[in-house]
Amino acid sequence: MKKIFFISLILALVIACTNAPISGRKQLLLVSEEEIITQSYSQYKEVIANSKVLNNDDSKLVKKVGERISKAVEKYFNEHPEQKNSQFKYQWEFNLIESEIPNAWCMPGGKVAVYTGILPYTKDEEGLAVVMSHEIAHAIAEHGREQASYSIIQNLGGSVVNSIGVSSQIYNGASNLVLLKYSREHETEADELGLIFMKLAGYNPNAAITFWERMKNSSNGNQIEFLSTHPSDTTRINNIKNFLQGEKFKNITR
Repeated sequence: MKKIFFISLILALVIACTNAPISGRKQLLLVSEEEIITQSYSQYKEVIANSKVLNNDDSKLVKKVGERISKAVEKYFNEHPEQKNSQFKYQWEFNLIESEIPNAWCMPGGKVAVYTGILPYTKDEEGLAVVMSHEIAHAIAEHGREQASYSIIQNLGGSVVNSIGVSSQIYNGASNLVLLKYSREHETEADELGLIFMKLAGYNPNAAITFWERMKNSSNGNQIEFLSTHPSDTTRINNIKNFLQGEKFKNITR
């Protein structure tokens, strides 16, 4: 029985393995796109219903930047359909939510929210484009769907480990560290795709360096990279500088 289980699991992993858009990184997508987007739309409606959504000059800027980036992204993938896995037509929506938390996100399917707490760091339209292109990149690269897939593998692995008598505490600690690595990998990929999307939308991608330097100065360096789901600000800034000088960025955006 266990042999059949492992064979079935391996076959499922092989079938679900694909390449991330533009980067070409191997990724595992066990969860269906329809399922993850349906869930995200439901969660988005709940968040919006329980939040103070603003309608002011800042919110208009959020919509302007979001529409500019999303149109550039769609234009690129219409011209290069082989580079995108998604078959879903994103229903883009951009909202500004009143919150002191410096945050922004883009759910699978194109629902974007920016919190007012991050505006002191973005400063202007270019800075806002850095944040929004990064979050849009997470959705385009299907990072949410990928993380959900790894959660399935983690749960299956836990069941198998328990059946052979390995301590669940040891297993959970090790598997969580593995998932943290994927989160940092996603952040770096979103940074790189975001820079490409900024350039395609006509923004200056060098604004990302300025933005992350502001974030670094505000955090006082209080971050342990190894146990973080995000790269340290210093690592991130160096990665961005290197990527902007690389051939991949220049070839795609020339």
